[in-house]
Amino acid sequence: MASIYAGSDAADTSVSRSDFYNTRVLPPSLRAANMPAVSDVLETRDPAVYDFVSTKKGPTGQLPLTDDLLRHAPSGDLFGWSQNVGMGLNPALLGRKEFLILSTHGGMRADDGSPVALGFHSGHWEVGLLVKAAAEELQRQKCIPFAGAVTDPCDGRTQGTAGMYDSLPFRNDASMVLRRLMRSLPTRSGVLGVATCDKGLPAMMMALASQHNYPTVLVPGGVMLAGEAGEEDTGKVQTIGARYAHGEITLEQAAEAGCHACASPGGGCQFLGTAATSQVIGEALGLALPHSALAPSGQPIWLDMARRSAKALVSMSQKGITTKHVLTDAAFRNALAVFAAFGGSTNLLLHTPAIAFMAGVKRPTIDDWTYFNRKVPRLVDALPNGPVGHPTIRVFLAGGVPEVMLHLRDLGLLDLTAITVSGESLGKVLDWWAASERRQRLRDLLRTRDGVDPDAVIMSPTAAKARGLTSTITFPRGNLCPAGAVIKSTAIDPAVVDADGVYRKTGPAKVFTTEKAAIAAIKGEGAKTVVAGDILVLCCRGPMGSGMEETYQLTSALKFLKWGKQVAVLTDARFSGVSTGACVGHVSPEALAGGPIGKLRDGDRVQLVIDRVNLVGTIDLIGDETGTHDAEWGTAELMRRAPRPDLAPDPQLPADTRLWALLQNASGGVWGGCVYDVDAIAARLR
Repeated sequence: MASIYAGSDAADTSVSRSDFYNTRVLPPSLRAANMPAVSDVLETRDPAVYDFVSTKKGPTGQLPLTDDLLRHAPSGDLFGWSQNVGMGLNPALLGRKEFLILSTHGGMRADDGSPVALGFHSGHWEVGLLVKAAAEELQRQKCIPFAGAVTDPCDGRTQGTAGMYDSLPFRNDASMVLRRLMRSLPTRSGVLGVATCDKGLPAMMMALASQHNYPTVLVPGGVMLAGEAGEEDTGKVQTIGARYAHGEITLEQAAEAGCHACASPGGGCQFLGTAATSQVIGEALGLALPHSALAPSGQPIWLDMARRSAKALVSMSQKGITTKHVLTDAAFRNALAVFAAFGGSTNLLLHTPAIAFMAGVKRPTIDDWTYFNRKVPRLVDALPNGPVGHPTIRVFLAGGVPEVMLHLRDLGLLDLTAITVSGESLGKVLDWWAASERRQRLRDLLRTRDGVDPDAVIMSPTAAKARGLTSTITFPRGNLCPAGAVIKSTAIDPAVVDADGVYRKTGPAKVFTTEKAAIAAIKGEGAKTVVAGDILVLCCRGPMGSGMEETYQLTSALKFLKWGKQVAVLTDARFSGVSTGACVGHVSPEALAGGPIGKLRDGDRVQLVIDRVNLVGTIDLIGDETGTHDAEWGTAELMRRAPRPDLAPDPQLPADTRLWALLQNASGGVWGGCVYDVDAIAARLR
């Protein structure tokens, strides 16, 4: 039997994963019970299917054509009107402003919410309701709404599978298709983008950002409701396999936890991962209405946000405000400050520069991220960072993005002249928020119903410092990452940080070139095992090796294993936004580009020093089986060494992803946002 882990181009010869689970879960009697007969496939038993017509009178009425339109309008505009009426539009409404709503909707819901066909994930399962609410509002505004969708995958669903090799490249593909759809409605007056999760939302923001001369508004898809006390969140539940393998939970406990984690059918995960952080960044940029990020999916306040967003789009069109007025250098500086205050996902280091590139403004650099992380302490206590770890719905109730911005305003870190899609400057928006009924009622609701002090979820800088919250990210350098790396330093377990705020670790390297081998080692089931004190090195997983896969199953397993905090991770891959611990990612250059990480061997002595106070750090080879030396020795030793002989792209890496890796590398690479810079690519081809 072929491996069930085969994927991509090898899928034709592999056993499907559904067949794999089917043969292990269902008894033989049920497996064959619903197998259709060949005759039922080829022919129907229902005579009613032959009762149909082949001609029908077209719609009644007339198109509101004029001599000028017939002589000068493109034929596509005129035929578009014919199609609009053919789809049921009253011809008397033709000529009104047309607005396009694009979403990442996936799956098919019955009217009662039950699934007719499942989506890839909860994040896009309910966004069709937002599209409907926005479209109905556009009709009330005497406009004509159009709608389309480019659905998106789920990084949680593809963890540990070959499906992850398409994850980051999908963002560029989806953004390209969304842009093509926008241009394919040349009569549009503006675009409303509705998206929720890890790749679909950044793709949508990139596409909206490209519409320089049109008004655009982002409608964040919101978050899943929090589970009841004692139920695991959608981050922790992804570790049931590792915890079961180590005997930390029973089979029954794993089954219960897995069933209860998704507390509501829609919305992004309950933690401040890539989906939630992308929503936060969208609002911080001014591209979404104030206090729209992290709204509870399916709830009245969530639908109201979609209706008000549609109104904002129409208002922008009337006032002549377009995307280029919103997505300015000032907007991106504000977004970087908000990112630091939230303690967001390091994946936004990839997405924010990509959005800036599409907006035609300067892409943020490591120096820009470092500046704001040194200026801004983390103010938000949310999953997975702690110290308490509140679900994202509580961050919304505590005031969300505008509440955090009030503190940043007091610190003088915001450009208050930046224009938002509300049509007002950020300064005026924050003045409204501070005195708003909405702020008071939601914060009171969190305090009285949930018993949570909103000022313990979103803290003042003084309170955050007293609670031990540190700045979000650090960019270490060293002989193992001469072109850079990143660690969410605020999420290192304080128990392994020295009293001076510095994380120091020296240990033996355990080197892996596949995530499958690494997770087997963590579970104690591989050819070699990972134990407390090790430095787990995962290489060949950058853009050229695996499409820069996300390795959450490794970091999550270590977080929830009792000894996991005693292990550090070093990789040229990336991490989920919910990852925590001493996990260094984006190690550059990647192994397959000649990076020194591809020269490490088992038993090498690796030293990590991460200063969480001053946000500096080093990652160095300092010894081998002959003994411990220093970083200078390590630099010379790495120069002498050849790359490991087992370095190679993953054999299941799709050709589509290989193409993406080449194109993004020519366009600025990982630190440039993994974009396609056509001019740079063309220059390489000459």
